[in-house]
Amino acid sequence: MSLRRRTARTPQLLLAAALSGVLLAPPAAAVTTTRPSPGGGVPLRVATYNIHAGAGPDGVFGLGRQVAELRSLDADVIGLQEVDRHWGARSAWRDLAGELARRLRMHISFAPIYSLDPAEPGRPRAEFGVAVLSRHRIVSAENHEITRLSTQDPNPVPAPAPGFGEVVVRVRGLPVHVYVTHLDYRPDPAVRVAQVADTRRIMAEDRGPKILLGDFNAEPAAAELAPLWKELTDADPGAPTFPAQAPVKRIDFVAVSKGGPGGGGPHGGGGGPQGAVTVRRAWVPESTASDHRPVVADLLVRTRGR
Repeated sequence: MSLRRRTARTPQLLLAAALSGVLLAPPAAAVTTTRPSPGGGVPLRVATYNIHAGAGPDGVFGLGRQVAELRSLDADVIGLQEVDRHWGARSAWRDLAGELARRLRMHISFAPIYSLDPAEPGRPRAEFGVAVLSRHRIVSAENHEITRLSTQDPNPVPAPAPGFGEVVVRVRGLPVHVYVTHLDYRPDPAVRVAQVADTRRIMAEDRGPKILLGDFNAEPAAAELAPLWKELTDADPGAPTFPAQAPVKRIDFVAVSKGGPGGGGPHGGGGGPQGAVTVRRAWVPESTASDHRPVVADLLVRTRGR
């Protein structure tokens, strides 16, 4: 699939975005509640949540539980992993991305990792991937390729594949880059090492405030994640996220571009005053609506001149 560096921002080209694997579906009325901070900058609440294809730790599909959990987070932007769209019986062949957007009255961008031909002609494609829900308008979106070891190939080899989602949301006129990812789950970190390198390369191309949301399938001190912390700050919630019923490790992350001098990646994009993001607080809600617990963070976003 040919991937353009930036999806065009005109309404006429939203269809092209959908056809290239990115779904932009504004709801009837998205609610924006962000207000300026008295100390300067723009407050933004973000979250990341692996929704386990709509099932809880019991393996029972129940999207309503997750809708209630997501609503309770009161987040402006949410990164989702393990999102089905007409994938199979486990999620009742439903479009989970579209349903969550409608029920939460949020904008949605979906980035499939897999997009397979339907089992029967005329039915929708079977897709699985990551998504971003946003109260703020999504002005551009892209589905990037990173290194993956396919779960659909009986003899997979590491190869570029889609599923690293990026959106730009407009927050009180300020463009903010939001990325959502799901890193490889295998004990051998080799694929995650390549994925981290790909992530840094993609994010370095952008300027301004940056927020990375995802299930990294590794703990904060893992060696393969160390390069990320050169440009990003881990919004450490101080609590584990997995497994949801009795969590013992944190593998779910909110990470933000550093605001100090010299931050922002090997090419300087997003560091210093151009893309400062301050973590005001972060926490892990107690929840068993999925097999992961979400991570929520209150941020303060600034750009040049703010």
